[in-house]
Amino acid sequence: MATPSLRTLLPRLASRLGSACQKSSRCAISPAAERAYSTPLRAPDASDPRLSRIDVSGLSITKTTAPKPITPNEELVFGRAFTDHMMSLEWTATEGWLPPRITPYQNLSLDPATCVLHYAFEAFEGMKAYKDKAGNVRLFRPDKNMARMNKSVSRIALPTFDGEAVIHLIKKFANMEQRFIPSKRGFSLYLRPNMIGTQRTLGVGPPGSAMLYVIASPVGPYYPTGFKAVSLEATDYAVRAWPGGVGASKLGANYAPCIVPQMQAASRGFHQNLWLFKEVDPATGIEEDYVTEVGTMNLFAAIVNKEGQKELMTAPLDGTILEGVVRDSVLALAKERLAPQGWKISERRFGMRELVDAANEGRMIEVFGSGTAATVSPVRAISYKGKLVDCGIPEGEEVGPVCLQMKDWIEGIQYGEEEHPWSVVC
Repeated sequence: MATPSLRTLLPRLASRLGSACQKSSRCAISPAAERAYSTPLRAPDASDPRLSRIDVSGLSITKTTAPKPITPNEELVFGRAFTDHMMSLEWTATEGWLPPRITPYQNLSLDPATCVLHYAFEAFEGMKAYKDKAGNVRLFRPDKNMARMNKSVSRIALPTFDGEAVIHLIKKFANMEQRFIPSKRGFSLYLRPNMIGTQRTLGVGPPGSAMLYVIASPVGPYYPTGFKAVSLEATDYAVRAWPGGVGASKLGANYAPCIVPQMQAASRGFHQNLWLFKEVDPATGIEEDYVTEVGTMNLFAAIVNKEGQKELMTAPLDGTILEGVVRDSVLALAKERLAPQGWKISERRFGMRELVDAANEGRMIEVFGSGTAATVSPVRAISYKGKLVDCGIPEGEEVGPVCLQMKDWIEGIQYGEEEHPWSVVC
């Protein structure tokens, strides 16, 4: 019996695929369709009628009968203590989002075959609730967190949600747990929204069920005794993200692979990795080690550029960079408050070569990271190709002027000391 040729098999396969797609509204083939990985991912508009709705009026609340003791401020360790309750809501492909619940903090019961345990159907957010001098509980730019989470979950076939509805629920939850928020600047309640695929299956496909839940942990200042500038190891032997990948999504699967390089950097005396991406500069034809992120934070560098102008720069959102909420806040405040002082504010690609040149020529001002946990984190030095690159902080000091100013501006908004639309009262 003759073996069918590839030329014979392809039309048959195309015919079968076309027939199958006609039977399913979820499958459509267009000869003019773009390649999927070249199409930008966007979170659905909250006004889109196809968006799965959440009925916040159906919220049920069950209070704990065994309240936890409050951990003393000086004993708080990030992510170790948790509040009395958690907020959760479940989703199924047939019913959509089910009524939300606030219940006592408790373990989850998952079948050993639950898809999140095998294929990492999981995305999360990091945000904080603050207490102002009047005792009000405040959130910082929660709309940004919800928009980013919708982008993240849509990237891994988890269900999207109405961000405004979830913010409403988080406000209720944060107010319930406000006794855990110290009334002191620098302290806050870290909120962790997390979504997981919960379908019991070993098959690889879009989960037919999911859970979105929020837990809370009281936290103290990232630097309890004041700023401590960190040292970084520029990492080119491992890559955090790559074009067409998921580096712009806040997925747990992005974090675990970074731990071994971080341990290796720590063994050599460095606090964090500076993630590089090696690529040929099309303008010069020279291979560059482009700067992307630092540890789990976005990175900013302040230099005097070759035109003699002060410039604050950070890597652009090219799909390999996480769209940080604090990153966006630093950029917005810099454009509003530093640009009038003559600063150039840039979102552009820059490599280690540019930072080395700035340091060697006395043009380096400072380098710092930005993120929810620390707000901003000053950098003293970067190890690159066996040499230390000085990042501009004078000997005996721990922070540069831009980093310090950004911390003061952002925390002033977070704690309600400056009236600003970014600060939302619960």
